Amino acid sequence: MFLLMILIFVIGYTVIALEHPLKINKTATALLLGVTLWVCAMIGGAGILVDTSSMDAYLANHPGSGFSDWLSKDQLIHSLGEVAEIIFFLLGAMTIVEIIDTNGGFSIITNKIKSTKKVTLLWVLSILTFFMSAVLDNLTTSIVLVALLRKLIDDQHDRWFFAGMVILAANAGGVWSPIGDVTTIMLWIGGKVSASEIITADFLASAISIIVPLIILSFTLKGDVQRPQLSEDATKINQKAWQSTLFLCLGVSCLIFVPVFKTLTHLPPYLGMLSGLSILWMTSELVHRFDEGGVHERFMMSNIIGRVDISSILFFLGILLAVNALGAVGHLGLLANNLDTIPLDEPNKYYVIGSIIGVLSSVVDNVPLVAATMGMYDFPLNHYFWTFIAYCAGTGGSLLIIGSAAGVAVMGMEKIDFIWYLKNISWIALIGYLAGAICFIVEQLLMVAI
Repeated sequence: MFLLMILIFVIGYTVIALEHPLKINKTATALLLGVTLWVCAMIGGAGILVDTSSMDAYLANHPGSGFSDWLSKDQLIHSLGEVAEIIFFLLGAMTIVEIIDTNGGFSIITNKIKSTKKVTLLWVLSILTFFMSAVLDNLTTSIVLVALLRKLIDDQHDRWFFAGMVILAANAGGVWSPIGDVTTIMLWIGGKVSASEIITADFLASAISIIVPLIILSFTLKGDVQRPQLSEDATKINQKAWQSTLFLCLGVSCLIFVPVFKTLTHLPPYLGMLSGLSILWMTSELVHRFDEGGVHERFMMSNIIGRVDISSILFFLGILLAVNALGAVGHLGLLANNLDTIPLDEPNKYYVIGSIIGVLSSVVDNVPLVAATMGMYDFPLNHYFWTFIAYCAGTGGSLLIIGSAAGVAVMGMEKIDFIWYLKNISWIALIGYLAGAICFIVEQLLMVAI
C-alpha cells in the first residue's frame, strides 16, 4: 500500500497535467486524488507508517483508541485545519480582489500603464509583482496581478505568458521577505533566520532569478499587446472616480494589513484576510446602499462572491489533501531523510540538498519538505543552509505551475494548461532558478573569503 500510494499520486498528477487532451477537469481529478490517498492510508493501517511515534503518543493519551482514530481524528483533522487556513485565505483574497475590480479600482492602475510593448510591459509588471510579493505575499500578489492582466491584455495566449511570469516574480519576491512566502514564515517563526538576514542573504539571488529570465525574454519577445475593450455598461457604471479610488486604497490597505495582523496578534493570516474582507464588505454596503436598478444589483455582494472561481479553490483543497496524506504516512519525511545520505562534504552537501528540495517543491508541497528539513538539522540562527533553503523552496516551486500556491491560484483563475506552462515557462523558470542559486553560492563563498 505504501508504494501504491506513490503510484496513485503519480497517476493523478499525470491526469491533471493532461487535463486538456483527456477533457477531464483538473479539480475533479485533484479531489478524487486527495480522497483516494487518505482511503489508502486507512486501508493500509499502521503497517505502512514510516514513523509511529505520533500515533503512539496519541494512543497513550487516548486509551481505547486505535489506528483509525489517530488517522481520522488527529492526522486528517490537523491536515484539514492547515488546508482550511489556505482555503479561507484564498477565498478572502479573491473576494477582496473582485470587490476592487467591480468598483473599477484596478482601472486607476491600468490607466497609468500606457505602454503596450510586450517587453516593456513584462518588465513593469514583473518588477511590480516582485516587490508587492515581499509586502503582501506571493499568493495574494498573484491574485491581484491576474486581475490587472485581465484589464491590460485581451489575447489569452499573451495573458497566459504574462501570468506565467507573474508566478515567477511572485515566488521570487516572496523569498527575500520574512512574510512573503509560507516557507520563509516557517523559518522565521521557527527561529532559523532573522528578518534582517533573510532580506540581506536572499535579495540578490531572488532578484537574479527573475532578472535573468527577463533579459532573455527581452531578446525573444516581440510586438504589442491588445488591450481589452470595455463594454458600454461597464463604462457607465464605473464613472465615479472617487469610488474607484476609495476601493483601491481600502482594498490594498486590507491586503497589506494581513502581515501586520499576523505580527501583532500571532494569529493565522487568514483571520487578518477575513477581517479585511469584512471591512471592505461593509464599506461596499454603505457606499452602494442608495444605488438603484442594475447598478445596485451589480454591486451586491451575493453577485460579487458568485464571480469568485470556486473551482480553483476546490483544486487547492484536493491537491493539499493529497500531499498531506503522503506526509501523514511518512513519504515526504522519508524523502527528506534520504537526501541527508548524499556523500558530499560541507558546504557542497547542503547546497546540493537545498537545490534538490527546490526542484522537489515543484512537484509536492514545499511546506512539509521544509518542515521535515527543519526537524533534521540543528544549525544555528542565520546559518547559510536556512537562507538557501528559503530561496530554493520558494523559487523552485515556479518550475511547474502546480508547484506553488501562486501557481495553483493563477492556474485556476486563468485556466492555464499544465503542458502549456511546461513548454513555455518552465525552461525560463529553471534558468532563473539556477542563476539565483549560483549567485547565492558565489555570494556566500565571497563572504567566507573576506
